[in-house]
Amino acid sequence: MKIAYVSYQIQEKYTSATVDEDKTLLDFLTDKGLSIERVIWNDPAVAWESYDLAIIKSPWDYHEHIAAFKQWLNQLESLNVKLLNPYERVRWNMDKHYLGEIAASGLAVIPSFFLEKGDRLDLNVLATHFNTEKLIIKPCISAGAKNTFIITAQNLADHETQLNELLQEEAFVAQPFMQEIHDGEWSFLFFNGKYSHSLLKIPKDGDFRVQSYHGGSVNAQEGVDKHIKSAAAYVEQYAQGCLYARVDGLIVNGELNLMELELIEPYLFLDTHEEASENYYKALSAHL
Repeated sequence: MKIAYVSYQIQEKYTSATVDEDKTLLDFLTDKGLSIERVIWNDPAVAWESYDLAIIKSPWDYHEHIAAFKQWLNQLESLNVKLLNPYERVRWNMDKHYLGEIAASGLAVIPSFFLEKGDRLDLNVLATHFNTEKLIIKPCISAGAKNTFIITAQNLADHETQLNELLQEEAFVAQPFMQEIHDGEWSFLFFNGKYSHSLLKIPKDGDFRVQSYHGGSVNAQEGVDKHIKSAAAYVEQYAQGCLYARVDGLIVNGELNLMELELIEPYLFLDTHEEASENYYKALSAHL
């Protein structure tokens, strides 16, 4: 079976400050005897019909070329290339409106209010809705904290025009600013629905973004059983058939609250757990 290991045209702004996980994992899988090679998702020279299976590993710029990415998914599907994660889950997961569906199911999600394309920002409505004076507003299709704003009554004038202009182009989601982010954002990694490992990402002092290129730090740390079971509930209900899933959340009043369910191109932090790469390989083998 010939496998496409799908990545992107490398840009420094997406480069992790930790290890080169893409290369490390690819080398690991190659050493296992798999016929697998790195390909760039939007490279017109790639003969996708020559692959039996495609693994979406790191197309980290897909949200900047969303129409092309959707077209690429359609192309692969028409060629009967098996995709991991499955096409339906990828399409569902690329837009943060999925958080509303998960919340409606009764699972704990950071409260979200969706501002649709063409709407205008009304801070009073949002502040009343969340009973808070501090909001996070970010695009429904985005990654890496792109176009993410902290909005308060004091700084609204600095961002209102820009946000309203952006709202003419795409939908946004507003959420209350959660002070728990300063305690760190948990990530729980699952392969084929089975828990593998977890870690805690902590923003640098004075910031709220946990990404390494924004100064955040990664702390290998085993989550408590209670929160692992809570994370597993999101995976069981919304990541069926997925090779990988990363559950990102905050501990609020002792309970895990979902921030993101990452099913497209999450960094897997394989270097933080000695069995993680082997866990990934075993999960992949089950799909071959």
